[in-house]
Amino acid sequence: MANTNVQDIRKAQRAEGPATILAIGTATPSNCVSQADYPDYYFRITNSEHMTDLKEKFKRMCDKSMIKKRYMYLTEEILKENPNMCAYMAPSLDARQDIVVVEVPKLGKEAATKAIKEWGQPKSKITHLVFCTTSGVDMPGADYQLTKLLGLRPSVKRYMMYQQGCFAGGTVLRLAKDLAENNKGARVLVICSEITAVTFRGPSDTHLDSLVGQALFGDGAAAVIIGADPDTKIERPIFQLVSAAQTILPDSEGAIDGHLREVGLTFHLLKDVPGLISKNIEKSLVEAFSPIGINDWNSIFWIAHPGGPAILDQVEAKLGLKEEKLRATRHVLSEFGNMSSACVLFILNEMRKKSIEEGKASTGEGLEWGVLFGFGPGLTVETIVLHSLPTAHASH
Repeated sequence: MANTNVQDIRKAQRAEGPATILAIGTATPSNCVSQADYPDYYFRITNSEHMTDLKEKFKRMCDKSMIKKRYMYLTEEILKENPNMCAYMAPSLDARQDIVVVEVPKLGKEAATKAIKEWGQPKSKITHLVFCTTSGVDMPGADYQLTKLLGLRPSVKRYMMYQQGCFAGGTVLRLAKDLAENNKGARVLVICSEITAVTFRGPSDTHLDSLVGQALFGDGAAAVIIGADPDTKIERPIFQLVSAAQTILPDSEGAIDGHLREVGLTFHLLKDVPGLISKNIEKSLVEAFSPIGINDWNSIFWIAHPGGPAILDQVEAKLGLKEEKLRATRHVLSEFGNMSSACVLFILNEMRKKSIEEGKASTGEGLEWGVLFGFGPGLTVETIVLHSLPTAHASH
């Protein structure tokens, strides 16, 4: 035993190839709200119909949001039972927690079940679980609840990520990449589950940034299974995760923040977020793609967290992107709204499905390389370099 060196042991513990996305599943609550009808509903349910000027403002926000519909667990019945959640600032954390602590793992389970079915392997082969949510904090957490709900092995290695916000769809992929590549045979189940019941509140004419959140956020959960060295007899790899980076943008302190208080989670936009992102995005792209020798941003496929339409418009303009580059991103925004961390995983799924439907050669709209961007509180940016795979592997 003495002559077996640490190097050999380490090598045996590691995977050979890069982390690969092997399956994707998504889920939403059944309650669907149309964006066109939402201002009337929102001002009625929050007893704010007397605030006519503010309602007009909110209508314009909803019109400009490029969102057609959103899914929300909160229904009129639930809100009528919890009038404090409808006020702008009333102690309501207990009521909110009671909802999200139960519903976040349940919605996560729905997405995970679809991903596991697509993956085609028994769930006992899942070795690691990464669970991410900005809705509801509990002990043991949603990771534990999900392990029980799904019937995963009790020895599954769990990571619980709370309160990361919108950039975390990138963070979970970065973490899962390291887990998959450094643990031979690992199969990582990643879940982002977001329910806005923790941020919903009535309007206030002195806090328009809070209204922006009410116009954009929706509920949804997405699950992906990630592993290296896929067994191609059963597994159908969709994308490879090539590199991952995270950075805090300069001069962005306080740009986006949230505070968990007795009144729930309050949301604040203090700076020009689209401006900060578009000004700094090229630097992230150059750092990510110069090792590969790519500097034409139209030659790669795009998965960007759709914070809101202004971010997408400014990024597009700044980088001279062709309109079709953000098609999958805009589609998810219009059909689901901003689902925080889950968005980028919904977009990955949308792109993969469309690429197969349209007979493209690769899962990345026929292109080889792509980028996934998460933007969120901090202002934090997550950048993942993706490599697409031939669609023949991904289709059934």
